[in-house]
Amino acid sequence: MKIAMVGSGYVGLVSGACFADFGHDVICIDKDPAKIESLQAGIMPIYEPGLAELVTGNAKSGRLSFTTDLAAGIAGAAAIFIAVGTPSRRGDGHADLSYVYAVAEEVGQALKNDAVVVTKSTVPVGTGDEVERILTEAAPGVRFAVASNPEFLREGAAIADFKHPDRIVIGTEDEWARGILTEVYRPLFLNKAPILFTSRRTSELIKYAANAFLAVKITFINEMADLCEKVGADVQDVSRGIGMDGRIGSKFLHAGPGYGGSCFPKDTLALLKTAEDYEAPTRIVEAVVAVNDSRKRAMGRKVIEALGGTDAARGKKVAMLGLTFKPNTDDMRDSPSIAIALALADAGIEVAAYDPEGMALAGPLMPEVTMADSTYAAIEGADAVVIVTEWDAFRALDFDRIKRIAKAPVLVDLRNVYNPAEVRAKGFAYSSVGRP
Repeated sequence: MKIAMVGSGYVGLVSGACFADFGHDVICIDKDPAKIESLQAGIMPIYEPGLAELVTGNAKSGRLSFTTDLAAGIAGAAAIFIAVGTPSRRGDGHADLSYVYAVAEEVGQALKNDAVVVTKSTVPVGTGDEVERILTEAAPGVRFAVASNPEFLREGAAIADFKHPDRIVIGTEDEWARGILTEVYRPLFLNKAPILFTSRRTSELIKYAANAFLAVKITFINEMADLCEKVGADVQDVSRGIGMDGRIGSKFLHAGPGYGGSCFPKDTLALLKTAEDYEAPTRIVEAVVAVNDSRKRAMGRKVIEALGGTDAARGKKVAMLGLTFKPNTDDMRDSPSIAIALALADAGIEVAAYDPEGMALAGPLMPEVTMADSTYAAIEGADAVVIVTEWDAFRALDFDRIKRIAKAPVLVDLRNVYNPAEVRAKGFAYSSVGRP
């Protein structure tokens, strides 16, 4: 089956490459000529483990190709996926759907054959209705259906998530479209991946509800971490204790500096705006957004306290290890490191940082931070070392070396990577999140 993927960013490229790996004929379309030229040369626009090999292998086999020509790209495609960005709209927090609607208009004007148009982008409830209206006006006489197929990919594990999903959600009440998309995902039947067919509006809401619920779990355990610090409890044991309950589960119960990334911040905001529009306020999600925003800067204050307080910290140097919002990605969107670095700079603290993959994108976002060439180059002369992102490269630090090159043996572990007793036994002043 021929599949067209409009948008060659994170979701579009991963999805397109995986569909091609299943044996489909996939063409990825993007308006950015430089991106398409890079992909044709085997250069990835993002860092995702295993993606470069997957893309180049399927391109070499002839199952995956790239173009800037949308009309040529969608010609003959049975399924046309829209996988463009839906960032938070400046000023009000609503999802910016201008890219989605522009693609729908362009697809409608170029569509000559029967096709199912699928919104893969994360979109608010009712977006599919507007896409259908646009296509109806732009493509009279052509048979089409509009379906919703939200993605549930974790950055850093996207390929495994696509090939071994917890579920595939397809929103359509059109039997013909259902048959086409069943064929698209047939290779996953071998993995017994459950497919949930729903109405289009239900499918659109499922993605937002899922991300909001996970954000609630993260924020809840972070607030429990604050309470643990006050009462002398250990948040990691609290997480284990409640996570063993099958009704709760252990995932997303790891205390840290707050959530970031491409999904949770914008999707919780978009859900809030949708709820406001329909006069069905989501108070829990409102609290989650507020708490998460304040937590990131609070982590900066935690570092300042480890340096002896505001007055003592001024003029000192901090080494930040990890800048991306999570390991195994170069994504800096809404990363806690941005707010933490700004809080430190505002306190008159010099900040040096190192991240295995994120520094190229981090540089323009963090002009107050000096980017170092390596972990220990960042630590050289530092008064404190702060672990912000739990990359594997930071899980076995040479503490003897740190004591030799740093000004002071101070470690602030915002991801609870290390055992407190072991680090303190090496002569470090150590603080972490939610542990006595």
